[in-house]
Amino acid sequence: QVQLVESGGGLVQAGGSLRLSCAASGNSFSINGMGWYRQAPGKQRELAATISRGGRTTYGDSVKGRFTISRDNDKNTVYLQMNSLKPEDTAVYYCNAGAVRAGTAYEYAYWGQGTQVTVSS
Repeated sequence: QVQLVESGGGLVQAGGSLRLSCAASGNSFSINGMGWYRQAPGKQRELAATISRGGRTTYGDSVKGRFTISRDNDKNTVYLQMNSLKPEDTAVYYCNAGAVRAGTAYEYAYWGQGTQVTVSS
């Protein structure tokens, strides 16, 4: 099993910044792509950003230019730097990682339990 531990959520005023972190751990697993998704009350979960093991990134349209995703492969940790936050960024942010057990070719998706980000106007 792979565990994802998120940190860094909280309450911030509009225009402010927050940095989320997510550390993946699991014996005999190799971590591939990692990312952040978010879910606001009454809405579907949506993409915030993803990053491949090689550093290729994708962003949801609503966060482009304001959020930056990065990762430390040695630590199996992914970060989401969120700047110029808006009230509509308020959501639970979930970390996601694809992991392959050693000796297999199958990738499984794992999710963190989520961290609340609240942006006040």
